[in-house]
Parts: sequence; C-alpha cells; structure tokens
Amino acid sequence: MRTQVGIVGAGPAGLLLSHLLARAGVDSVVLEARSREYVQQRVRAGVLEHPTVELLREVGLGERLDREGMPHEGVSLRFEGEDHRIDFTDLVGRGITVYGQQEVVKDLIARRLADGGDLRFEVSDVTLDGLADSPVIGFTDADGQRQELRCDVIAGCDGFHGISRGSFAPEVFDREYPYAWLGILAKAAPTQHELAYANHANGFALYSMRSPEVTRLYLQVPPDTDLADWPDNRIWDELGIRLAAEGFTLNEGPVLEKGVTGMRSFVAEPMRHGRLFLAGDAAHIVPPTGAKGMNLAIADVRVLAEALTPYFARGDESGLDAYSDTCLRRVWRAEHFSWWMTSMLHNAPDGDPFTRRLQLSQLHYTVTSRAAATSLAENYTGLPH
Repeated sequence: MRTQVGIVGAGPAGLLLSHLLARAGVDSVVLEARSREYVQQRVRAGVLEHPTVELLREVGLGERLDREGMPHEGVSLRFEGEDHRIDFTDLVGRGITVYGQQEVVKDLIARRLADGGDLRFEVSDVTLDGLADSPVIGFTDADGQRQELRCDVIAGCDGFHGISRGSFAPEVFDREYPYAWLGILAKAAPTQHELAYANHANGFALYSMRSPEVTRLYLQVPPDTDLADWPDNRIWDELGIRLAAEGFTLNEGPVLEKGVTGMRSFVAEPMRHGRLFLAGDAAHIVPPTGAKGMNLAIADVRVLAEALTPYFARGDESGLDAYSDTCLRRVWRAEHFSWWMTSMLHNAPDGDPFTRRLQLSQLHYTVTSRAAATSLAENYTGLPH
C-alpha cells in the first residue's frame, strides 16, 4: 500500500487532518485501533473555542454544529456562596460552543467516508519504521491480515498512550496533580445556560452540559478514589453543597455514566522526529479545567496541514521545519492557562490555609478587575490560530 500521509489514530486530530489534506488534494490513510462505534461513542471534551468553531465551519463541518451546538457567551466563577459571571462577549467579543468531542468525531467520520476517505478501524500490532526518510507503517487489519503502508509522512495522532511518541525520545515535561475529577453524565435538563466553576471548602465542582436534556458534572476527589464509595445520592448531595449559590437549583436525574479521571500536565518536545509529526494528546496533555485538550489537537493539525500542502505541491519544507516550534508556543500558553485555572479552583489536599487565602484573593481579583477578567476570557475562548 502507498499513500502520501499515514495517520495513526482516528480521534479529532487524525480525522480532521485527513479532511484538511483531502481538501488540499493530498492523499491519506487513517488507522485506528478501536472500532468505529467505540470512537463515536467515547465521551470526552465538550467545549469548542471560537477559532475551532470558525475552522470547522470554514471546512464544511459546521452544519450540525450550528444546529445542535450550544453557544455560550460567558462562564461563572462561584465561590463563598456567590456567583460571578465572566462576560466573554463584552470582554473580548467572542464566546465558546458546547458540542461534544464525540459529535465532532461523528461529523468527521461521516464526511470522510462520504468523500471516499480511507479509514481503517480495528487495526492492531502497529509498527513505525523508516522515520528518517522512508516511513513505513506495519499493522494487522481487522481481518487478521498483516499489511504494510508506505508513505512520505506519518502523523502520530494516537493519543497519550499510543505508539507514536514512543518511536523516539523527546524531552518530556510532566506534572501529576494531587487530585482527580469524579465525573457524571446525567439525564437531567440544565438549570442554567452556561458553565459554572466552583471553588468550595469541600473542593472544586464544575457544572456543565452536553445538550438541553443532559448535564455533565464534576467533583474534585483524591486520585485513588473508589467509585464504590460514591453512590449516586452521595454525588448529588455533594454537588448541591459545592455548587450552592443564591437562585441556583440543581436538577437531578438518572446517572448515565460515571468515572474518575486523573489530572496531569504533559509536553513532549520536539513534536517532530524525521518524517514523524506528533499532534494532539500524543504530544501534550492539559488538565481539563481550562477546556483546551481537543482545541489544541485541532490547532496542531491545522498547522500541520498548512505545512504539508506546500511540501507536496512544490517540495517546500519550511512549514514542516517550523511545525514543532509553532505548535509549542500555543501549547505552553494553554498549559499555563490550564495550570492557572486548576490551581485557582482546586483545594490543596493538605488543606493549607495559606494556599486557600491565595486562591480566594485571586478569585476576587479576577471577578473585580476588568483586565484580569479579560485575560481569562481571551484565553478561555481561544487565541487566534
């Protein structure tokens, strides 16, 4: 088999890269270890930055997003029992859209298949060779046959636990946080239109939503939390305590999903090794507090597609040579913002009163200073690509 770009991973990064390349006349093959049904159903991030929404519309993927997405013009910071709204539209003239990652994946798969894209699910035993100048991807297909895909470039979009990053030895910057999120997806209509980030003496909580009928809610818990210790009634009681504010009500309903997710910051530098280019979670992880994960992946592949187009058209490698540095500038900005949001909103495990006072000071400053609120709004809604 032969193609121009071999893409490992059919998440938002790999699928969008394949779509962008097809629009530029560049061939690709996408390889994915999971089934199509699995990747279309796994629930991940749900906040799309303004530049992400603009890009999806620009490349013909905005129809269902505009019909079913939930535009938000601000968020709330909730502490000491009071709600403080950060008005994105007033501060920076743009907002965000709540539209689940799995919905973006569904849209991309449908479009790639309709356009004749080559997507291969349920592959296994993937190997990467010849990364210096003649890349080859080996894999076993869904029928159990061993295959070999020769290509000019490999895009490693296979996530944090994928094989791509392990194919070389980048410098790694890593931080694990001493807390996790217990998240639930509940069949309960949202009672407010926008997200609320709560700092409470019991710990952080996040009020979010996925649709007009489904809410997504999170509680700060220790990383070693056993879900058996958190029956549904305990979760709802704790959410009610941490999210409490004047005029706020919390709808309860059947819990559709429940899980505990650890939190870390991770960056691998460089994001390139020979003809292998990392994108998305394969190269970087951010704590979810800043809502940056999927948006960073989409920004990566936009840069990569724009670099690959002149390379295949006329052999111009300048964009490829600049790829890692270009992406990492955005990555480190997002890492800092996500760390800042996380440290401002989560309680220290040791209950240190000094740290608690610093958090409250930062929260008061953020909601009373237009300059501080603007900085939050600018970063949250997304810096220009």
